[in-house]
Amino acid sequence: MTDIKSLTFPELQEFVLSIEFKKYRASQIARWLYKKLATSFDEMTDISKEGRELLKEKAEIYNLKIVNKEVSKDGTIKYLFELKDGNRIETVFIPERDWNTICVSTQVGCPIGCKFCFTAKDGFTRNLTASEIVDQYISVQRDIGIENRISNVVFMGMGEPLLNFENVRKSIQILTDDRMVGLSTRKITVSTCGIIPGIRKMAKELPKVKLALSLHATDEKTRENLIPLNKKYSIKEIMKELRKYPADNVRRIMIEYLMLEGVNDSLKDAERLANLVRGIPVKINLIPFNPYPGSPFKTPPREKIEAFQKVLWDRGIATFIRDSRGQDISAACGMLRGKEKKVTQ
Repeated sequence: MTDIKSLTFPELQEFVLSIEFKKYRASQIARWLYKKLATSFDEMTDISKEGRELLKEKAEIYNLKIVNKEVSKDGTIKYLFELKDGNRIETVFIPERDWNTICVSTQVGCPIGCKFCFTAKDGFTRNLTASEIVDQYISVQRDIGIENRISNVVFMGMGEPLLNFENVRKSIQILTDDRMVGLSTRKITVSTCGIIPGIRKMAKELPKVKLALSLHATDEKTRENLIPLNKKYSIKEIMKELRKYPADNVRRIMIEYLMLEGVNDSLKDAERLANLVRGIPVKINLIPFNPYPGSPFKTPPREKIEAFQKVLWDRGIATFIRDSRGQDISAACGMLRGKEKKVTQ
C-alpha cells in the first residue's frame, strides 16, 4: 500500500501511471491533498468513482490524529499528534503579526540526549516518515483554517533533523513544490545540534534552505556537558564546516544559544561567541531557558541576557532575544507529550 503523502510530485506521477491513470491525475490528487486539504480519496470528486475505488486499493492517505492541543493567550497552539503505531509527537503553531510559523518534529523522541531538553528524558524511538512530517503542516493548516496561511516551517521540534536527512529532504521537496504545498525555500529552516555529515548534505542538496545551529556553549567542555554529541562533532570542527557553508547576508546561518544561568551566560562567553562566528554570515538568537519540572537549570535575569546581547551587537553581530512563546501552556519541547504519557500510565 503506497503512502501517497510520502511521494514527491515526480513520484506521484509515476504512481498514477503505474495504476494506468493518465499523468494529469497526479495534479488533481496533489491539489486535493495539499491545496484543499482532503482527508480521503472520496472527496476527490473530479476523479470517477471507479478511479477513487482503485486509489483506495492501491494507496492510503495517512492522517495524523490530534489527541490534545493547548492554546496560549498569545495565540501559540501546541498539538499532540498520535501516529498510526500509537507513538506521539508534538507540533507548535506560532502566529506572528505578518506571518504564521509551524515548528515540526522529525523523530519520535531524540537520540542526542541534550541535558537541558525535556524530550531527551524519554529517549529515542524512531524516525518519522516524510508523510508524518508533511502531515504536521497539513493537519495544523486544516485545524486553524486555510485563511490563516502558514508560510514558515522550522524543523526545530522533537528529534535531530539531520539524523533523518532523507525524510526531511523529501518533506521539504513536497512543502516547496508549487504543485503541492508551494512554500518558499527561504521560509524553511532546518536546525541541527551539529551533525557535520548532515550539514554537508544540506549544503549540497538543500542549499536554499536556511540552516540553524543549536550551539548553546562557547567552550568544548561546557558543550560536552550540555550536548554529549560534542565529543564526536566539536565546536571547532562545526565552525570550520560553517565557514564553508553556502550562506550570505540574505540567507544567514542562525545560531541558537540557550541562556542558562551560571552555565553559559557570562560576558566572557559572549566574547568567545563573537570570536567563534567572526567572518561567518550569522544571526544569533539568544533563547531564555524555559523551565520545566525537575530541571536543574535556571533562566538568567533579563539584564544579564541583555548585557550578553550588547557584547555581540557592539561587535557588529546581529543578535536578538527570542522570548519563549506559549509560556502559559506546555511550551517546552516534549512537555505536552510527557504530560499525556503520565496521565495514561
